[in-house]
Amino acid sequence: MDTATVERFEAGRSRLASLAYRLLGSAADAEDVVQDAFLRWQAADRDRIEIPEAWLTKVVTNLSLDRLRSARARHERAAGNWLPEPLLDGDPMLGPADTVEQRESVTLAVLRLLEQLSPVERAVYVLREAFSYSHAEIGEILDISESASQQHTHRARQRIAAGRNGGAGDRASARRIVEAFVAAASSGRTEPLVALLTDDATAISDGAGLAAKLQVLTTPRRIATTLRGGFKPTAAKRRLVGGSLSIHAGVVNGAPAMIAATADRVVGVVVLEIRDGKIATVCGMGARRLERLSAQWRRAEHPEPLIESW
Repeated sequence: MDTATVERFEAGRSRLASLAYRLLGSAADAEDVVQDAFLRWQAADRDRIEIPEAWLTKVVTNLSLDRLRSARARHERAAGNWLPEPLLDGDPMLGPADTVEQRESVTLAVLRLLEQLSPVERAVYVLREAFSYSHAEIGEILDISESASQQHTHRARQRIAAGRNGGAGDRASARRIVEAFVAAASSGRTEPLVALLTDDATAISDGAGLAAKLQVLTTPRRIATTLRGGFKPTAAKRRLVGGSLSIHAGVVNGAPAMIAATADRVVGVVVLEIRDGKIATVCGMGARRLERLSAQWRRAEHPEPLIESW
């Protein structure tokens, strides 16, 4: 390909990656899909492609749907050990964030709920809510009718709304929320944590990447007791993560987050979904889900840690 043709693809790479990420919930898979799309762009008869952006959007969407429908993906996601890959605020793969719908479409809360939709419903919802495609355009991308696109959108919106437990909250208050969470978790007492949680709070954890299945807790006191114990530093925990940690407040997928890092990598992230000023969901993930986030973290500047040495 000539330079202009490559540059035309590269100009849209971030948008295509953010589309694939929303559909797949995995940055690594999204990068693979975009690379596959580039190979198809390379092999295509480009003189016959009237609107490259539309053509590439269709290719990336359908490559992503093929992955969602694959036997491997169905097995991994049905095995009870799947969470979206978290991304640090400012990562270009998070994509457009001009509207409430665009910002919410990339929260961990919505990415988890998208798992409950069929692949087509998922694609319609993302194309409509996050990228503002018309139903006619979505019909062209997915080879369905305009009315079918409208019906899929209606059903997807209903299921997403019914499943929401919390959201991102006000970004400006993210550090305050995380400060309160860290102070309560490190206090050694259960009551301060219980006070921060909604009555129907849920905690989801991958067991620092060591558990066979996701761990789910469903009562404020049980969540608080587990967090209090998990937050207590020990020599064994420090050996496991490779040394002492610093604890930071951050924003991950648009939501307040506690970030635990060594000198050179992020080893744990706890994302907090907020409802009515309280924490509705606590989502904790270990290092194996954090490769891209950790790389972004190393390149970013950080405010003073909440705890300098844990």
